[in-house]
Amino acid sequence: MTKKILIVGLGLIGASLAINIKKQEDTYLIGYDTDEETLEYAQVHQIVNEVTTKFTEKITDVDYCLLAAPVSKTVDLIKQIQQISFNRPIIITDVSSVKQPIMDAVARLDQPNVSFIGGHPMAGSHKKGIHAAKEHLFENALYILTPDTNATDEQMEALKNLLAHTKSSFLQLNPTEHDEMTSVISHFPHLIASSLVQQAKKWQEKHDRIPHLAAGGFRDITRIASSNPAMWQDIFFQNKKIIHHLLTDWINEMQDLQKLLTNDDRTTMYDYLKQAKEYRDGLDARKRGALPSFYDVYVDIFDQTGALLKVVSILAEGDISIKNIEILEIREGITGVLRVSLMTQKQQVNAHQLLTKHGYETMLQE
Repeated sequence: MTKKILIVGLGLIGASLAINIKKQEDTYLIGYDTDEETLEYAQVHQIVNEVTTKFTEKITDVDYCLLAAPVSKTVDLIKQIQQISFNRPIIITDVSSVKQPIMDAVARLDQPNVSFIGGHPMAGSHKKGIHAAKEHLFENALYILTPDTNATDEQMEALKNLLAHTKSSFLQLNPTEHDEMTSVISHFPHLIASSLVQQAKKWQEKHDRIPHLAAGGFRDITRIASSNPAMWQDIFFQNKKIIHHLLTDWINEMQDLQKLLTNDDRTTMYDYLKQAKEYRDGLDARKRGALPSFYDVYVDIFDQTGALLKVVSILAEGDISIKNIEILEIREGITGVLRVSLMTQKQQVNAHQLLTKHGYETMLQE
């Protein structure tokens, strides 16, 4: 029997989910969006089987509905669902990175035929929109599920089966657990990365060469500041209670560090840095977490005409897709370092072997 699925929002996440779901047999996908160009792109590239601008009409005729919209918009959509008459069972899920506001809205639903399973695929990109959608976006990523109390085990399995081609690892949490943990390792780091960039921008008024020095490490730790501002504004304010608490803790910790410098307490500072290093080194680099992760290969290259093109060409011939590429350090006539970021560990190893075969000295990210 053909499963009919409505995907509400064909941005990066919604369209990437559509690409994966469409790989299954006996599925019929309907894509909803308010942007006509997005709907046209979805049709031309066959991301869905049908497009629509009529949410309330189409949702009553499907077996599944995926709400792939910002948190505040998703809450509004759930309020609309309350006003709709459902004559058949439907499983509804979302992709919001803050779960408590979503599940609070769901708790007010009075719809016997509606089963809601909160969802959060913990993967993303610095790019946005349907043009950035990718089949492998969720591969090896965590996919958090926060089911409503009315959702059954069978419905949970049905949703997992629908999302099987994402190749995600599913994990069930309650909304509070989800929001607190993702705040610590995803939401708050985005805020800190933005503050670091703002600090560099202010200091640039005094030192105009800061942008020339802000490669390598600085770009690494602030990479996530390049994410969609509108999306993150929504996340911060939907999760502001926890973010406010983390900010208070952070400010107190920074004041403690300031005291260590003022008091010339080198021993405590060393212990602080050592503990941070040990904890960070203990994190599993082979798994993808809340923040987008990459597998890097560092390549020694010389400052020669076509040096970059040669590396890229070798990888292209080996059918290795590059996620990001950056020159970390190169001076005239001297060996420099090229960082090539890849999406999977398999691609990382293949790139290392291929470049080594062609005489390049490489190092894999630890």
